[in-house]
Amino acid sequence: MTKRISNDALRQRRLGATLTLLASTILAIPTIASAQSASSSNRNTNATASSGSTARTGSSSTLNETFPIRSTGTGTSTGFGAGQLPSMTDPDSASVTSLTDGEATDPLDQSNNGLSSTASGTTSLATTPLRAGTNMLQGTTLNQADGLIADDLSELTEPQQNTAEEGIEGGEAPAGRGDGLGVKLGTFTLRPSVNQSVNSETTRSGSNTSRRNYLATTLNGTLTSDWARHALTITGSGTWQKNLSGTGQTEPSARLDADLRLDLSNQTVAHVLAGYAFEREDASDPNAIAGTVQQARVDRFSLGGTIERDFGILRGTAALTGTRSLYGSARFADGSSLSLSDRDRNAVEGRIRVGYELSPALIPFIEATLGRALYDDDVDRLGYARSSWSYGGRAGVQLDLGEKLRGELGLGYAIVDYEDARLKSINAFTVDGTLLWSPQRGTDVDLGLRTTVQDATAAGQSGWVDYQLSAGLSHLIRNDLTGRLTASSTLRDYPSTENALNWSLGTGLIWNINRYFDATANVAYEFTDNPGGTDSKQLRAGVGLTLRR
Repeated sequence: MTKRISNDALRQRRLGATLTLLASTILAIPTIASAQSASSSNRNTNATASSGSTARTGSSSTLNETFPIRSTGTGTSTGFGAGQLPSMTDPDSASVTSLTDGEATDPLDQSNNGLSSTASGTTSLATTPLRAGTNMLQGTTLNQADGLIADDLSELTEPQQNTAEEGIEGGEAPAGRGDGLGVKLGTFTLRPSVNQSVNSETTRSGSNTSRRNYLATTLNGTLTSDWARHALTITGSGTWQKNLSGTGQTEPSARLDADLRLDLSNQTVAHVLAGYAFEREDASDPNAIAGTVQQARVDRFSLGGTIERDFGILRGTAALTGTRSLYGSARFADGSSLSLSDRDRNAVEGRIRVGYELSPALIPFIEATLGRALYDDDVDRLGYARSSWSYGGRAGVQLDLGEKLRGELGLGYAIVDYEDARLKSINAFTVDGTLLWSPQRGTDVDLGLRTTVQDATAAGQSGWVDYQLSAGLSHLIRNDLTGRLTASSTLRDYPSTENALNWSLGTGLIWNINRYFDATANVAYEFTDNPGGTDSKQLRAGVGLTLRR
C-alpha cells in the first residue's frame, strides 16, 4: 500500500511540473512576440521577398516540391512483396517522439516524417508527421520494433531533391517519373499504381531453416485536391501475399491516411488528420506468441489535429492525437487460437512546441509532451495493470537550407509511468533526428535517428526502449534507371536483461520502362542478435512490374 501511494504522489508531481511548463510557455509567447513585433515584421517582409523556391506557410518553411507519402517506422519485415525493398526506418519519421500508444501520429514534430504532399505542392516540416504515418514514443507503428521497413520500389522512396537537368535538345530530356498526370476526379487528382512481384525468402532461426516463394500484389494511391485555398491529401496502400511453395507466414498490410489542411490566415495553419493501419504482428517481435502458424492481426485507428501560428520570430505549434489499437487472435497448427484482446487500448497525447527563428534556415525549439494510455481491461491475462502516464521534453534545432540540405535534431528525456506498482517506470534519454542531403543532381542521402518506448507483455516486465539508426542512398544511374542502398540498425535496451541488436541491409533497382510501367528488382538481408534467445537471419529477393497512372 505504501508503494502504491508513493507512486501516485510521484505521478502527480510529474504531471504538475509538466502542466506548469506548458502554461509558462504559452503565457510567454504573447509577451515575447509583442516585444519583437517591429523587427519581426521587417524580417517577414525580407524573407518573403527573398524566399526563392522556399515558401513560408503557417509556422514553418515549406518546400515547393511534392513528396509522396510512404510507410514509416522502425519495422521488422512488412512483407517483401510488390517490388518492395526492406530498408531503414523512414528517415523523415526518425525524429518523431511522442509518448502514448503506437501508431498515433505525431502531429507536432517538425523534424519528422514524410514531407508529404499537399495540393499546392508545398510541404510543411511542422505538420508532416501525422500525414506520413503514425508515430508515438510509447509504441511504434505496426511491425516496427526491429528496424526494418520495406521500401516500395514501384516508386522512388524519396523523390529526387535535385533532379537531373534536362538535355538541351528536346530528344535528350530524361523520362521524368512524374510524367503521369493521374486521373482527374472533379477538383481532385488520383494517382494510382499496382505492383505484381515474385519473391523468395529464406529464414534461419538457430538450427531451423524455412523457405518460401510467394506472389505479392501491392496497391498504392494518392488523392490530392486542387483548391484555391485549403488542401486535402489522402494516401493509401495495401499488400496481399500468396505462398507458391514452402512454409512461412504471409504478411498482409494496409494503411490509409488523410490530411485536411486549413489555411486560417497568413500566420495560422491547422491540420485535421485521420488514419487507419492494419498488419500482423511480426514473429520476431518480443511480444509475439511463439509456436503459431499465424500471428495476431493489429488494427489501429488515429484521429488528431494541429494548429501552427507564426508569432514573428517565434513559431508555436499545438497538437492533440488520439489512437485506438485492437489486437486479434494468434492461431496455432492444431486449429486453436489465443485472443490478445487484453492488449486493446486507447491513447491520447498532447504536445506543444515553441521555436525561435534565428534565421529562416535555423530554428532552435523546445517541446513538451503529455500522454495517457488506457487499456480496455484493468489488468491483462497475467494480472498486471499496464495503463500508464507518459511525460516528455526535448530541445533541438531545425535546419532548412533548401533542396540541398534540411533536417532536424532533438535531444530529450522521456518517462513512462505504469499504474501497476510492480512494473518499473521507464526512463529514457531520447535522440531523434532526420537529415536529407542532395550532394548532386540525381543523388539523395537520408539519415534518421529515432527513439521509441515499447510496452511489454511478459510477467514483471514493463517494457523496453528502441534506439534506431537508419540510412539510405538513392542515385539516378541513368535517365530511366534508379538505384537505392539502405541500411538500418536497432538497439533494444531492456531494463533488466541483456540488450538485443537488429540490423539490415538492402539494395534495389527501378527501371522506368515508360510513363506507365516500371520494372523492379531488390534483395535484402536482416540479422537479429537475441541474447538469451535464438538468433535469426533472413534473406529476401524479388522482381516485379509496376503499372502506374
